[in-house]
Amino acid sequence: MVGSFNKVNNTMSFNNLGLSEPLLKAVKEQGYTSPTPIQKQAIPVVIEGKDVLAAAQTGTGKTAGFTLPLLEKLSQTKPNMKKYQIRALILTPTRELAAQVAESFKVYGKYMPYTSTVIFGGVGINPQLATIRKGVDIVIATPGRLLDIAGQKGIDFSALETLVLDEADRMLDMGFIHDIKKLMKMMPKQKQTLLFSATFSSEIKKLASGLLKNPVLVEVAKENTTAEQISQVVHYVDKHRKRELLSQLIKTKKWEQVLVFTRTKHGANRLTKQLEEAGISAAAIHGNKSQGARTKALANFKANEIRVLVATDIAARGIDIDQLPHVVNYELPNVPEDYVHRIGRTGRAGQSGEAVSLVCVDEHKLLFDIEKFIKSEIKKVHIPAFTPDPNIKAEPIQKGRSGNARSNSRNRNRNRNK
Repeated sequence: MVGSFNKVNNTMSFNNLGLSEPLLKAVKEQGYTSPTPIQKQAIPVVIEGKDVLAAAQTGTGKTAGFTLPLLEKLSQTKPNMKKYQIRALILTPTRELAAQVAESFKVYGKYMPYTSTVIFGGVGINPQLATIRKGVDIVIATPGRLLDIAGQKGIDFSALETLVLDEADRMLDMGFIHDIKKLMKMMPKQKQTLLFSATFSSEIKKLASGLLKNPVLVEVAKENTTAEQISQVVHYVDKHRKRELLSQLIKTKKWEQVLVFTRTKHGANRLTKQLEEAGISAAAIHGNKSQGARTKALANFKANEIRVLVATDIAARGIDIDQLPHVVNYELPNVPEDYVHRIGRTGRAGQSGEAVSLVCVDEHKLLFDIEKFIKSEIKKVHIPAFTPDPNIKAEPIQKGRSGNARSNSRNRNRNRNK
């Protein structure tokens, strides 16, 4: 049960976190000299085999916080594995995050003999089944596709040593809790479980109480707060002039790399087309795009070959871009937590960042809810040329418009990840 938490020592470095030479070599090759707070706290207790409940926002280094100790743990025992058996499982809410975690295992496990594979929807299931059949130590997966594979008896959890639920709050929002519970019933009771979440909400604490045994609590940011290094600003503007204002900001401020959020897939496509017509290179990334198209768009954005990446909340989960300078909320999210996740794409690993929100009269209530959630008022900057028309009345924002509204997300998002 959650409630009796252990405290951890926070004065450590990579060399005395309990990591073996092959891992330290891989870390050094990545240019990292000192661990982040989440890594300092999580790595030793994960290696010890304890359950962990961790609250860490994006950009804190949490992926390495479980990747490194899991690889270390695997090196401590060498069981005889049978067909379809795996030793570690990482569940993530989206394909992008699964791919990011898989890359982390590839980078840090460079000098270790362990095999890993990533499983998500949007691609054929048969090659994934074949990979597991050949034998693999670590599986990184989205719940929907993994449940399909388990249903075909394509994976054996009986030798599972460690389960990681990454971005558990997002999986709850997306309605994956039922899939997770089905998968948990297939797993041995005696295993290590790590749960990572951006916040310790009441829902997360309830989930943790049923999954974790005497967990160590690791918390590196205050609940519901946004990173201090992120400059946040709101511009009030009429809905039909948002695209014009966005284009002006990009051009006059000479923004070269901007991540823009819309609520819907259709809105992302429309805005991308409008930006292209305005002479600003852009690409959209959302659930209806093929995995190949999403991967290409993200790669082009990281390489600065396109200036603007327009994304929905679901597609943006797992986007990991060092030194991303600008995030724009073209439309505010329906769920306040998503504001924190969105702007957390910038200001990562101690870097500064800027988050701009374009707010029309329809979204005033959403803005109020966000400010209440983060316990802070966001700075309002008036741009005279875009002064809102006081005669325009607010219109209701339909339920379900957001890519992650709780009311109807489960079936829709399950299909996306199958």
